[in-house]
Formats: sequence, C-alpha cells, structure tokens
Amino acid sequence: MKTPGTDAMHVHTHLHMMTVVKDGKLNPDVRLWTGIAALSVAVLTATEFLVQVLLVGARPALDDPEALAVFMTRTGTWTLVTILIDTFLMSALLVFLSGFRQLITHTRPDLQWIANIAYGAGLLFIAVTLVGDGLEGATALDTTDLTADPSSLRALTVGHTLMFGTIGCTLNALVAAAAGYVTLASGALPRWTGYVALAVAALNLLSVPTMFGGTSPDSFFAAGGAATAMLATFPWLVWVTCVGVVAIRDRRRLELLPPEVRAALA
Repeated sequence: MKTPGTDAMHVHTHLHMMTVVKDGKLNPDVRLWTGIAALSVAVLTATEFLVQVLLVGARPALDDPEALAVFMTRTGTWTLVTILIDTFLMSALLVFLSGFRQLITHTRPDLQWIANIAYGAGLLFIAVTLVGDGLEGATALDTTDLTADPSSLRALTVGHTLMFGTIGCTLNALVAAAAGYVTLASGALPRWTGYVALAVAALNLLSVPTMFGGTSPDSFFAAGGAATAMLATFPWLVWVTCVGVVAIRDRRRLELLPPEVRAALA
C-alpha cells in the first residue's frame, strides 16, 4: 500500500463517484457543489418570482403609453432588484451545468459530446437571459431621474419578451433532452431524474408556440406569459432541484474514504 506523500494521489470510486485527495487535501466535491448550486437556483428563482408578483405586479398593455410609463416609473427599482437576483441565479446555474457535465463525463466519457450539448445549450440560455435582463433593466433606467419615454419602454419590453419566452424555452428543451438522455445512458444519477428531464423538455417545447400569442398581459398564452412560467420555467426548476437533492444525498462522504486517506487528512 502506498503511503500518502507530496505527490501521491488516492482515488476511491463508489456508486459512480470519485473523490481525489492530492497533497493531503480533498478536491472540491463535485456532487456537493452541484447540489448547492441547484438549490441556490431554486431559492433565487422563488425569490425572484415573489418580487415579481408581489412588488412589481402585472404590466399594463403595451398600447397604453401613459399606463406603461407610470407602471415602469413606479416599479423601476424592483425591476432592477429582480435583475440583480437573476444575475446571481445565472451564476449558480453555470456552476450547476458544469457540475452536471462532470458527473456524466466521469461515469461515461464516451457520452461527453452529448453532455457538451446540454452544457453548451445551457450557456447559450444564460447568455440570452442576461441580454434579456439588460433590455429589461434599460426600461428601469429609462425612468430613473428621466422622463419616461413610452415608445422606448415598449420597444425594450417587446425586445426581451421572446428571449424570456420562446427562445429560452427552445434552449431549455435542448438542455433537458440531452440531460435526460445522458442520465439514462450513464446511470450517474437515478433513472427517474432522466425521465423528469425528458418530460421537462416536452413541456418546454409546448411553450414554444406562445411567440404567436401576442403580448397582452391578460392572455395565458401570450409571449413570455403565464403559460411559459407554468409549462416551462417551473418544470425546469423542479428538475434542477431534484438533481441537486440527489447529488447532495449521494455525495462522497469522508467516512467512506479509505483509512489511509482519512489519516492523511487528520
């Protein structure tokens, strides 16, 4: 048996998991951090939703310029708060996607190209969301110490509607479909999480046609409306949360490491 030393690396595999100890130190636990990131996504999404519903509220019709200007002026600060939350949310999602890819590629390196599809589509979703946040934030800045310009507010709102709706749903569907496939094929996570991912992909695809539903705030199937939240956003959140809980539950625990590794860490 090799004694842990400066250049020694001990690897212990169990249930498709790996913990690496190098130079007497544990590397970051990918399952733990994947789980933490997933739960952070869940908490931040719930917080953002509450701010949006309770403090921002429903926006008026885009063809009512006076009401739109009054609404944007009144809610500008809370809109910026929502965007700030979303920025941290996207950061947590980036960590989650990185960790998920690592779990799959460590178990089945031959599936890396499919895991990369999920990761790449997820990165593109983050980028599209942040661009949409920038446009929405511009509506708030346009009313901060300025006289609101209804035409600008309308143009900016229409600009980000498809990003948060159909475009985001299409990318989420690709992420979930690829994630579902690699989960079922690799066994890195319980199979039921793979089936949940495939269901999420189907629901996101159902949300894609909302781009033809107009922009009325009273329409369930409007672009970026309630149908998108119920059919796409919340199912996606359920899948991310499920993966996070499973990842934390099954993470490599210190007491499962070989005795010589535990001794080196003492």
